[in-house]
Amino acid sequence: MIEPTVVAALETLFPGAVYPDVAPQGTTHPFVTYQQVGGVPSNTLCGNTDKQNARLQFTVWADTRPQANTLMRQAEKLLTDPPIRGVSQGGLAAIFDAPTKAYGARQDLSFWAAD
Repeated sequence: MIEPTVVAALETLFPGAVYPDVAPQGTTHPFVTYQQVGGVPSNTLCGNTDKQNARLQFTVWADTRPQANTLMRQAEKLLTDPPIRGVSQGGLAAIFDAPTKAYGARQDLSFWAAD
């Protein structure tokens, strides 16, 4: 399972501010949320493999667009470098949440890990 490894890595960049799905109401910026949004099947015509794939979506929330973009790029580097070696699934997407006036930067990464 890759999730504990990913969360531990993100905690170095967002200490105490890494949340599955959504952050608690009133959480101060910056923080990151993540959720699994798919993956690649691990079964083949020869049977199942000992690897599992997860496509995780990360959203960094910050007070400014530059801060959100910078933190998302730092998170991407952290998650794509060894030992995690995630693979980016497209470029960064900018978002804005009008009710909270928060700037977001979102990106999907794919991870392979042993069962």
